[in-house]
Amino acid sequence: MENDSLDLAPAGSSPRPVGELLAYHAARGPARPAVTFDGVSTSYAELDARSNRKARQLAALGVGEGDVVTLAVPNGTGFFETVFAVWKLGATPNNVSSKLPPAELRAIVELARPRLIIGEENARVEGWDFLSTSACPDATLSAGALPSRTAPRWKIQTSGGSTGRPKLIVDRNPGLFDPDLPLMGQVSGETMLNPGPMYHNAPFVASCHCLFTGGHVVEMGRFDPLRALELIERHRVGWVNFVPTMMHRIWRLPADRRTAFDVSSLRVVWHMASVCPQWLKQAWIDWLGPDRIFEMYGGTEVTGVTVITGREWLTHKGSVGKIQAGAKMCVLDEQGRECAPGEVGEIYFLPEKGPNSTYEYIGAEAKRVGDWETYGDLGHVDADGYLYIADRRTDMIVSGGANIFPAEVEAALDQHPDVLSSIVIGLPDPDLVQRTHAIVQIAEEARGRTDADALREFLSSRLVRYKIPRTFEFADRNLRDDAGKARRSQLRDERIAHAS
Repeated sequence: MENDSLDLAPAGSSPRPVGELLAYHAARGPARPAVTFDGVSTSYAELDARSNRKARQLAALGVGEGDVVTLAVPNGTGFFETVFAVWKLGATPNNVSSKLPPAELRAIVELARPRLIIGEENARVEGWDFLSTSACPDATLSAGALPSRTAPRWKIQTSGGSTGRPKLIVDRNPGLFDPDLPLMGQVSGETMLNPGPMYHNAPFVASCHCLFTGGHVVEMGRFDPLRALELIERHRVGWVNFVPTMMHRIWRLPADRRTAFDVSSLRVVWHMASVCPQWLKQAWIDWLGPDRIFEMYGGTEVTGVTVITGREWLTHKGSVGKIQAGAKMCVLDEQGRECAPGEVGEIYFLPEKGPNSTYEYIGAEAKRVGDWETYGDLGHVDADGYLYIADRRTDMIVSGGANIFPAEVEAALDQHPDVLSSIVIGLPDPDLVQRTHAIVQIAEEARGRTDADALREFLSSRLVRYKIPRTFEFADRNLRDDAGKARRSQLRDERIAHAS
């Protein structure tokens, strides 16, 4: 797809080991800010020196070239110090949430088999070497450069997928990157805001690429809608990647508070990771203009991605764009036949270098039809080749013989002014096979006035009757994590177990 307004992959020079890139940029501007967190800016020279000491601390614990290090490290300057230390030793970071339950962390560790786990005290796993995030390197350790090392794989991300069983997604690319090759519309030396958790792929990749090319990462730590706008204004942020949940929370701010901040510095606003309701995307385009809004659909496996600009979206509303160079895409029915334009099927990709050329799984097998692989999502293409997502196959509800896509129902629910978030699942029903059940987070001030009947009435003008949830449940906490993800299978299983 040609895209005149955003160069996704401009020409660069030559790749270098990623562990050397802090020093590369420090040599050109040692005092330039690399990371700002909690109001404190750390320069490239400072971050390079600190990661060199950290690397020597890790080396003393046995970490070396080709090893895996599991990072259960919270967002912050310490995360970047640690991940660059891992790369400086030629090792590969395996990023996980710092708040994982013990059983889930153990399952991941047994797949990754790391040389070392680094995290807070709750991340200790019996039988595996551990380093606490509070254990600072000895002050006598040198801050000088280390011998050049290249990690054979630059990252290992973790996913529970729709099944809830953990799997590792090993990126096949080595730890090499061109410091003059900004990606995804970033500009060398630009300031970006990171509002997402580093154990998710998009925030990790975007933040690291920013540092690889000499940029300034303003790290939020934890997302807050008002604070995001404050940081954009204060640091003149030019690039940001949100998930629709974040966009929704920003849009729910009172209009006078949301528009009180100067966000004119924003050049590029990406959104990805989950389906964005059309009404919400339209609201952001109306607010910031179509030429600053970009959307990507893909997966950590990078078997294929689609991209759409805000201006394209206005003439293909609801689309996530066209397939990008480097892969092919098709939509197949349950018999493996290609679907006609407008016909919903499962979305498959094939990288130009062939299957498994971009990643490998540990703990799972890819779903394939021939060489084609799927992320598990359903959708269709239009006559112009634009892709539209319906939902994940595993999340689709079949009720009374009709197919119901939870994302469509959630998008309608989230338009209600009192709804902060919603998750729709299918529960067993003796008559319908499955009944549609909505879990809804209501704003605190609305809990006495907005009930199930009020939501049914609201949905009656937005959804056909059979798509309106049969039952409602109200929650007093966020239903999605900071990356906009929700484990529908876990929510479904918990309710089925409780009922039985």
